[in-house]
Amino acid sequence: MASNSNVKKLVKILIGAAWLDGKIQPEEREYLDRVAQEKGLTDDPEIRPWLYELRSVSPDECYRWLEEYLGSRPTSEDCQNLIEAISGLIYSDGNVANEEAKLLMKLQQLEEANSSTQPDEQTVLKAIQKLYHRWVNRQA
Repeated sequence: MASNSNVKKLVKILIGAAWLDGKIQPEEREYLDRVAQEKGLTDDPEIRPWLYELRSVSPDECYRWLEEYLGSRPTSEDCQNLIEAISGLIYSDGNVANEEAKLLMKLQQLEEANSSTQPDEQTVLKAIQKLYHRWVNRQA
């Protein structure tokens, strides 16, 4: 089970990812509210200013949180879980901004660089493809 510190870091990363395109979309806001509620962080003094858009998050800040969360040697599973969590947020508004796509690509590259087994890479790639196809189908 993830520690409270890691759960808080994950929520911060999700908030940062929502800010990558310069503003939080209404659908992203709903997604973040739901995740914060599920994780019991809606009233957390550290999370609250970002969650309620009292303070914006810069891309550099988001990427720094990402590095802190993953550490220097992230496992394939760590990367995959993060990709899934961020994908849920990014695809929630039906619009993938360039900055958001770059974040997913960076995570995929990290996962591939630190993966020791081929099947794990295929699993992550298929998960991303599945999410992308779902997003494309919604656009049609």
